[in-house]
Amino acid sequence: MSGAGGGSGRWADLAPRIASAVVMVAVGGIEVWLGGLWFESFIAVACGLMIWELARMLAPERGAVAVQLAILTGAAVMVSYHLPPFYRLPVLLAAVLVGVGQIGPQRGLYGVIALWIAAAGLGFISIRETMGFGWMLWLICVVVATDVAGYFIGKAVGGPKFWPRVSPKKTWSGTAGGWAAAALVGAGFAAYFGLGAGLVLVSVLTAMASQAGDVTESAVKRKAGIKDSSNLIPGHGGFMDRFDGMMGASVFVLLAGLVWSPGAM
Repeated sequence: MSGAGGGSGRWADLAPRIASAVVMVAVGGIEVWLGGLWFESFIAVACGLMIWELARMLAPERGAVAVQLAILTGAAVMVSYHLPPFYRLPVLLAAVLVGVGQIGPQRGLYGVIALWIAAAGLGFISIRETMGFGWMLWLICVVVATDVAGYFIGKAVGGPKFWPRVSPKKTWSGTAGGWAAAALVGAGFAAYFGLGAGLVLVSVLTAMASQAGDVTESAVKRKAGIKDSSNLIPGHGGFMDRFDGMMGASVFVLLAGLVWSPGAM
């Protein structure tokens, strides 16, 4: 009887996770398909919400400031893409530095994570608008496959923990399962679009960047002494909890694009 209870406890969060995931996939899928200002606005709002969560985690007494920083950073992300490349980073940095001056003792940590969020937002928009719908779809599939495979394989197989001090639930089995799933996604896209086997390696590296984003966000929450970045998404916590992997992958692809010229998809 206790074994059954333990099993149900292990999967207790599955139903709300699935329900929330269906809604997020539907909304996100429509926005990605539409592209343009619809997608840019969606990313700006998502980045703003993550900045709001970050500010509340690091300076919970500055509620009004968190809202202001969210609006400022979301606007900076959206505007930066439409500027010449030379001006994009300064615009994002300006929004981040405003927050650094407002947060207090945790200003250094805020600056690093806020810049990561803003850069990831610019990465999402650049991938969708410059590289195209196919590459955006590939990125989403890699990150989702990594996350889903990591969750189910980690729960089912268990084994040694990946980094227990930072993320006690993650296992090496789940981590490796995520790499394998990403490789399969890369192989599928490469075969369908005729892009070559190199995409398999790029997909695995993107999965690793996604997992690094997940671990980074876990470290921030641990530093703040909280379990979830917020409770905005049932079963997933907050936007940072859900999109940390996407942010890691987005920044990796944005930087990789500086030295790697992907084919059309």
